[in-house]
Amino acid sequence: MEWIYLILAGIFEITGVASISILNRKQNAASFLAMLATFSLSFLFLSLAMKTIPMSTAYAVWTGIGASGGTAAGIFLYNEPKSFIRVASIIIVLASAVGLKLIN
Repeated sequence: MEWIYLILAGIFEITGVASISILNRKQNAASFLAMLATFSLSFLFLSLAMKTIPMSTAYAVWTGIGASGGTAAGIFLYNEPKSFIRVASIIIVLASAVGLKLIN
């Protein structure tokens, strides 16, 4: 169950980063509350995951999901540049997170 919490934490991290972009475009209370809610849920699920997953592993996987998901969201939702190097880098980050799961 803790790994599900960690994946949820990563998903909310991605939505939190995307909500920053929305907040930059629409500076209103709803956008701010959406950002606050998604980051709060991200930290909540991260803390639940860290009850049994070692901190170093949980943090590395959480940031890996957030970084690769944020990059993918930028490419697909915000027309950021995509290149072989960016995609390969995302794959390396995700493979590292899977490797950490396998050794714990």
